[in-house]
Amino acid sequence: MTAEEFISTFNAIRQEYPKSIPKKEIFSLAKEFILMEIPEVIMLLRENNDDLRLGAVSILDWKARSKKTSAKEIEEAYLAYINNHKWINNWGMVDRAAPYVVGGYLFDKSREPLYKLAHSQNPLERRTAIVSTYFFIRKDNINDTFKIAEILVNDPEHFVQTAVGSWVREAGKRDEAKLRKFLDNHAASMPRTTLRNAIETLDKNSRTYFMNLKS
Repeated sequence: MTAEEFISTFNAIRQEYPKSIPKKEIFSLAKEFILMEIPEVIMLLRENNDDLRLGAVSILDWKARSKKTSAKEIEEAYLAYINNHKWINNWGMVDRAAPYVVGGYLFDKSREPLYKLAHSQNPLERRTAIVSTYFFIRKDNINDTFKIAEILVNDPEHFVQTAVGSWVREAGKRDEAKLRKFLDNHAASMPRTTLRNAIETLDKNSRTYFMNLKS
């Protein structure tokens, strides 16, 4: 399986969707190419087409999720993502792959790479830092979510703000007291977008209380 073959199949499918190919079609095609070798995936990731790059990160994601993928290839998928991040240039690509490709790989390892990403000048790398912790949250391991959120809580970029708010909200479902402590410390100063996402699942009185702190 090669990048060229993926592109050929993609172009054939695109004939059926002259305006915009649905994301589900890209994800399904990527799953068919799960056995594509990582160097070929990287070639696809460097294509000058958003949908093809989404296809590439989707292949990485399917590899990371599959129990049949070797540990070596899991690591190669992680490195392909990290070392080629400049081609991962929209939040949808981050959200598609970061939880399993990055978070899944780092779960039983040092999380230091995430803290490095959290301090990056590239806002999409910062989004990767927080979004990757979704894998940890699923395993009831939420400390890094809140620690990285502390770094990014006042981030100026909208799509980082939305991710921080959403991910502390999800972590808060596992430990509401920890979420409330985070909000007590930051609700008054964090961006309104972050706050709204963070409090979304709290009861009405709590939402009003934290929004009033912001006011």
